[in-house]
This record gives sequence, structure tokens and C-alpha cells, in this order.
Amino acid sequence: MIRYLALRLAGVAGVLLVICAVTFTIFYVFPADPALQACGKSCTPERLAMLHHQMGLDRPLWRQFTDYLAGIFAGRTYGSGPLAVQCHFPCLGFSYQNNMPVWDLMMQRLPTTLSIGVGAAVLWLAGGVGVGVVSALRKDTLLDRTLMVGMLTAASLPIYFTAMALTVLVVQLGGLLPYSSYVPIADDPVGWARNLVLPWAALALLYAAMYARMSRASMVETMAEPYIRTARAKGLPERTVVAKHGLRAGLTPVLTVFGMDLGALLGGAVITESVFGLPGVGRLTIDAIDKSDQPVVMGVALLAAFFITFANLAVDLLYAAIDPQVRYA
Repeated sequence: MIRYLALRLAGVAGVLLVICAVTFTIFYVFPADPALQACGKSCTPERLAMLHHQMGLDRPLWRQFTDYLAGIFAGRTYGSGPLAVQCHFPCLGFSYQNNMPVWDLMMQRLPTTLSIGVGAAVLWLAGGVGVGVVSALRKDTLLDRTLMVGMLTAASLPIYFTAMALTVLVVQLGGLLPYSSYVPIADDPVGWARNLVLPWAALALLYAAMYARMSRASMVETMAEPYIRTARAKGLPERTVVAKHGLRAGLTPVLTVFGMDLGALLGGAVITESVFGLPGVGRLTIDAIDKSDQPVVMGVALLAAFFITFANLAVDLLYAAIDPQVRYA
């Protein structure tokens, strides 16, 4: 197990290094001059040259990349003299348009994104898997068809339509909940939950529909396996057969996709945060793209890659807990 974990961590580090190199190439080689983007409308040749030196863009490309990597692990200083800017560990770049390190900008927005992503994930996993299991156990009945049609309808609705419809029905017409805003959970747990119910519901409706269909197909296949018939022939209660033998094996493919979806969502729920006006990482990404703030866009890309790779690692480790046949040497 320790050897497997060490190899996987080495693989994760390699993937992140490749992603870092690719994103650096995309944002610092192919597009327009990053210094020109940060210079602003009233840019002079002198100020542009100063920004080139300040951002280290007057150095060879390989040196810029190694400086960027070194900054992630040890921090770095942009420029020199009285105009020097200190970027502490972990330095993912400096946003001159916001006059802040990229890491600090993302950490200000990350609690909002984590709250949205984790809360919605709990809802869609519980709802989607629950509906899928019930539908699989009642295969080809009226209940099965009704549940699957409802899930297919929910999956067909765009997230921005669902978000706006929920806002109109629940907030404007019903007056049941306030307009969504972010309240830190430490300040007011009840207010935190009330303000995030609608974003959770909008995301959960979309994902729950896909998970219901996926878990239904997996459970139908699993419940037809010979070992399920053997468990029933031994006289085990149906609840034990379904929960202990069927559900554990049937959840394996669902868990794989769940790790990917949750990891990507923690990198920023772009549409949901934009529709509800929540100050998360996704909203930060949209603002950075509008302003051509390349260091911020690159930092968010690396953050999303980090969440996805580690979510996949966590899923692989959970396989052994869910499926007894899985063992790691």
C-alpha cells in the first residue's frame, strides 16, 4: 500500500509538472505580451519596459519557467529596488491588475467554491444514487420509467435556466429564501446554508440526473451477476444482498466519475457562480479572462488540475474500502 501510494504521488507530481509546463507555454508564449496586458490603456514604452523587467519577461524563456517553478515552492521577488514585489510561498504569479499575488486572490474566493461544490456533491450523490438504485430494483416497472424520464428531463435543462427558474420561483414569487450570497460558515452556519440552497439545488439537479442513470445501469448489471444469485440462494435478506453485495460493487464506476466531477467543480463552478453572483473561483476566472489577467487564469488552471489529480488519487484509494476484491500491493 505504501509503495503504491508513493508511486501514485510521484505520478501526480509528474502530471502537475506537465500541466504547469503546458499552461506556462499557452499563457506566456502564444498570446499577446503579458506585460502589455498589465500595462493598461495609458501605457508608455518606459512603463512597458519596466513591467517587462518587473515580471521577468526580459529573461530567456527557460529561465522564466524555472523561476516560476521555484516560486511555487519557495516564493519569489518580482523586480528589484523600491518597486520590488514580494510573492510568498506558494507563489503562482502576481496579478498587477489586482495588485495581489494570485494565490491570495484564489484563497479569498476558494471558501465560496468549496461550499458550493461540496454541498451540491452531497445532494447529487445521495439523490442520484438513491434514485438509480430504486429504479434498478424496480426495473421495467412504471416507477422505473417515471424516475428515468424525470431524471432525463432534469439533465436536459441547462444549468443557467435551472438557476434562474429556481430564483424566480423560490425567491421572487415564493419568498422562501433570500437572494444567494456568500456568508462564511463560521459567522452564521444557518445563513450560510440558506444562501447556498439554490446553487446547491441547481447543480445537484443536473448532476443527479446523470448519476441516477449511471448507477441504475451499474446496479442492473451487478444484480444479474452469479454471486448475487448465490447470496440469495444462501437465504440472505434482500436488504443485505442489495446493500452489502450489490451496492458496493455497483458504486465503483460511479465513484470514478464522482472524483472527476468533484475535482473539476472545486476548480470553479463558473456558470453557477456567475448566475447567482457568488464570489468564487469560477467568477474570478471569468473576470480574469475579461481583463486578460493571464497570471490569474494560469493559477486557476493549475488549481483545477491539482483538485482533479488528487480527487482521482482519493478515488483509487477508496476502491479498496468499497470493493473487497481490490487490493494494493
